[in-house]
Amino acid sequence: MNEIADFASGKGHRDENFPVASWLLRKDARAPIMAYYRFARAADDIADHAGAPPAAKLAGLAAMRAGLTGNGPEPAMTLAAVARARGLPLVHASELLDAFVQDVTVPRTADWGALLAYCRLSAMPVGRFVLDVHGEDRALWPLSDALCAALQIVNHLQDCGRDYRAIDRVYLPSDMLERAGVPIDALGADRASPALRAVIGDCARRTLALLDEAAPFARAIGDARLAAEVAVIQRLAVDLARRLTRSDPLGTPVHHSKPQAAALTLGALARHAAMRLAR
Repeated sequence: MNEIADFASGKGHRDENFPVASWLLRKDARAPIMAYYRFARAADDIADHAGAPPAAKLAGLAAMRAGLTGNGPEPAMTLAAVARARGLPLVHASELLDAFVQDVTVPRTADWGALLAYCRLSAMPVGRFVLDVHGEDRALWPLSDALCAALQIVNHLQDCGRDYRAIDRVYLPSDMLERAGVPIDALGADRASPALRAVIGDCARRTLALLDEAAPFARAIGDARLAAEVAVIQRLAVDLARRLTRSDPLGTPVHHSKPQAAALTLGALARHAAMRLAR
């Protein structure tokens, strides 16, 4: 596999769990966020390609990194150009690549602390980049970090069976699985055992705690349109995390239908608007 296109999954921003540069955001903010998303999508596809050997994945990620500062794949060079034009740091992209390298080289997660450390590279830079695009105060980073880590872990819990079967990667903390007496290959089953469901539920409850930390985030954001999008994302994430406390993602996909997502979105927007007016 010699070209970045060889790794492409075909997945786009409309296939994600949570809104990406939605209509809620200012038009001038959507373009740089989409450039960052396309960069992240291309790098993620490299790391997650089921048929590519590790050496090919690492070479592809190295090419993406080179593109941030020189010649390389189009998504990386486009993001670099956008960052230069807007005075945005490239560290948020570089850290994301560090996470994808970890995906290739570290297929297991030791404990909850290791999972959060991974999220520091794989998820938190996303929120920080979005805040920088909007010129928001970096004092908001801790709230953003909590939300982004929660979104990442929700994705991991939803896809825990598929990640194991397709790419032999496990984000569920190994120490939690071991204490529950759950062997790794239990993730390859059609349904989760009661013990595995308990581990997933425990992780989901810890994720809800992260979302509790992030709860003030939307109200603290200066840009009204970004604040509205964050309020929607927070509401969608809370609902999914609650479902995961009692669901079996191996047996039944834990996702929102379009009507469910629309109802949650409208409810979140109404509640958020009422709270901002009351300030």
